[in-house]
Amino acid sequence: MSVGRKLSPHSVQSAPAPEPESCPTAAKEEHRAPREWMPRMWLGFSVEAWLRLLSRNRCAVELPYCHVPCVVTAVSIFHSGLRLLQDAWFGTHFRNSTIRHAPLFIVGHWRSGTTLLHELLILDERHTFPNTYQCGAPHHFLLTEKWMTRLLWWLMPSRRPMDNMEAGWDKPQEDEFALCMLGQPSPYLTLGFPNHPPQDQDAFDLEGMPPRAVARWKSAFLLFLRQLTHKDPRRLVLKSPTHSCRIPTLLELFPDARFVLIVRDPYDVFPSTVTLWKTLYTTHGLQTPRFAALEEYVFSTFTHFHERLEKGKKLVRADRFHEVRYEDLLRDPLREMALLYERLELGEFEGVQPRLEQYFAAHAGYQTNRYGPLPPDLEAQIRQRWDAAIRQYGYQRED
Repeated sequence: MSVGRKLSPHSVQSAPAPEPESCPTAAKEEHRAPREWMPRMWLGFSVEAWLRLLSRNRCAVELPYCHVPCVVTAVSIFHSGLRLLQDAWFGTHFRNSTIRHAPLFIVGHWRSGTTLLHELLILDERHTFPNTYQCGAPHHFLLTEKWMTRLLWWLMPSRRPMDNMEAGWDKPQEDEFALCMLGQPSPYLTLGFPNHPPQDQDAFDLEGMPPRAVARWKSAFLLFLRQLTHKDPRRLVLKSPTHSCRIPTLLELFPDARFVLIVRDPYDVFPSTVTLWKTLYTTHGLQTPRFAALEEYVFSTFTHFHERLEKGKKLVRADRFHEVRYEDLLRDPLREMALLYERLELGEFEGVQPRLEQYFAAHAGYQTNRYGPLPPDLEAQIRQRWDAAIRQYGYQRED
């Protein structure tokens, strides 16, 4: 299918799709994979970033987790040393790498299907992506990825703890984690000390940060992308929900960037997001999480995302921004992907279609977390507080 060819609604045959990430109408949660050991994200920090995180939180590590700082401190020194070795080995080559193709950014709230869309887009051989190892070791992956992933294969679980999707060093990952490892401000730093107030909330959209801090963020982000480009010059497909609030800054860096927004029924997003944060606080926290005000955090963050997305997408050319509903992607994935390719001018779709069909065939038996019905008062609160997004994307429910 050529870029300029017009698609009819039925021009692409549908493929079987995996089941949704959650089903709030189910009687109870089920199909959760057996819990596997998961390394804490802090194991990728440089020594400077790690000591800064401890200092700003006054080393408030609770007793059951006191062994973690000892391990992370030792590993962080190792990372910093490997960074110096990589700089000495590669010199300035990767720092001067040209990013020839403006990235394709997948934006949208957590638990809206961003991971699924990421996995579909990287099936295209014209695309590349940051993987879990690269995001966990952004200081030195050019030097160490080939042998370190073989040596540390046992560190990675086979499934993500929050939704049973496949995990591994070579799987696509959020570049927000790389920014954390590089010591940049990020809301994800809240995961370490979940009983403290949410950290670095200004880093969602960067506009509340001091100009020097924004400049450092941009520099670190570009350096990471240049390293990825040095390793693989194809178009980068980047997925981090936090980028949903950063469209103005991303356009400053990449005026020709493409964006695809995926949305999902907010009544499903809410319980799934609460579960996500509970899982991540438990997995990566250095405190036993109490989950105080967690639901309020989910409410307010979703509203902020929606407001920033509405402002940001007005800055993007019509042929560089596309929206897709998660439910439509599951219902008719080939049609939705073909429309995405046409709208964003990503090139012909025929070569990608067989890979998509193989993907859905391989994941036909995927089992997801299921949730019970929402309490009536919670459903009413979602309807009231997220009314703008519910109406805009057609998720109204009858009373």
